[in-house]
Amino acid sequence: MEVNQTTQTTQTKQVTEKIPVVSKKVLVPFILITSLFALWGFANAVTDPMVQAFKKVLELSNSQAAWVQMAFYGGYFCMALPAAMFMRKYSYKVGVLIGLALYATGALLFYPAAQTESFVFFCVGLYILTFGLAFLETAANPYALAMGARETATQRLNLAQAFNPVGLIAGLFVAQQFVLKNLQSDDIEDFSALDEAARSLIRTTDLMVIRDPYVILGLTLVVIFVIFLVSKMPQAKDENGMPSIGSTFAALGKNRKYVLGVLAQILYVGAQIMCWTYIYQYAEAISIDGVTAGYYQMAAFIIFTVGRAIGTYLLRFISSGQLLMSFAILAMVCTLGTIWIHGIVGLYCLVGVSFFMSLMFPTIYGIALGDLTEEQSKVGSAGLIMAIVGGALMPKLQGMIIDLGGHGVNDTTIAGVSEVNFSFILPSICFLFIAFYGRLVHVKYND
Repeated sequence: MEVNQTTQTTQTKQVTEKIPVVSKKVLVPFILITSLFALWGFANAVTDPMVQAFKKVLELSNSQAAWVQMAFYGGYFCMALPAAMFMRKYSYKVGVLIGLALYATGALLFYPAAQTESFVFFCVGLYILTFGLAFLETAANPYALAMGARETATQRLNLAQAFNPVGLIAGLFVAQQFVLKNLQSDDIEDFSALDEAARSLIRTTDLMVIRDPYVILGLTLVVIFVIFLVSKMPQAKDENGMPSIGSTFAALGKNRKYVLGVLAQILYVGAQIMCWTYIYQYAEAISIDGVTAGYYQMAAFIIFTVGRAIGTYLLRFISSGQLLMSFAILAMVCTLGTIWIHGIVGLYCLVGVSFFMSLMFPTIYGIALGDLTEEQSKVGSAGLIMAIVGGALMPKLQGMIIDLGGHGVNDTTIAGVSEVNFSFILPSICFLFIAFYGRLVHVKYND
């Protein structure tokens, strides 16, 4: 009996390995969809350093500056479900076009925001920009899953997501070389000590520096919109009628793997944004300037890219649940090193977390949607994109921990370490739950 089971398993693996991850007939559409993953990666990376930039330029506390992330990731939460409802009626391509239009609009709003020097206006621009990203991610992730056999769906999504770090690296390069390096306020040790006229002049100049990458991005998106508009994309819309939205929600609510997957995704995105956003504050606590800290974040993104490629390859041999559990445990070990190891070694641990985070988003996504019908996947995808709200809530909470002793990053100690070190207890807890989810999926669902 055991020999027969072993033979059957071997044959199943051989059949799976023969199935192409992406077939030739959908190669061009897949490449176009894959380009979107880089586009929202760019937006994520260029926005993270803006928390530190706005804090300095507009003289904000860590908690106040975190409204940048609240606006950015809050837009995902508010628009993901409307985007999914829209795509129940229309095709994924229409969803992509609306996403690109909203993305471009939000980016171009940075021009009037800089003219008015209003932090609220900047946040509104980011909020609308992420309406577009919510449409793009709600469409592109399940579209990539649907472009081929179910057996290779998770590998295909990991392959598409592998281009997300390319956008991350490009976004960080732009933020570092064209924004952070050119901020006059960052060159002044005590910006608040200047008189109001001097601060006003520098503030106006620096806000123009922050504005420019977003305006150029908006114009580029208009071009990409036209390319998608004239391109022929395969139809992935369900033409056989669809169940009521109520029955779809009911089915999703009863699917434990999906519900826990949404929670795992909330915690993952929160952990990712905390580890990437507050790398600047962690560096500041050990007397490293913002530009140099940007190089460490660049290293984190490169490691993230390498980890995504290695993780995608390992999924051919290791179950997704088991690999997710292993990476989550190792990520938790790195964050504990970030908390308890002082100085540059602690910063190295924080950079190292990115390797183990690399696999998590697409793998959780693929696992959670793996057993769903196409119609359930459209709505289920919205829940997983809404989970990005973790990137709005958790960095805000971490900023509040860092502010416990004042607006600095090293004003007091908690459990024997500085407040900025201790704040990384939050991503550590997140990784603990993700490890639990990976083990549950591997043991109970044999995924």
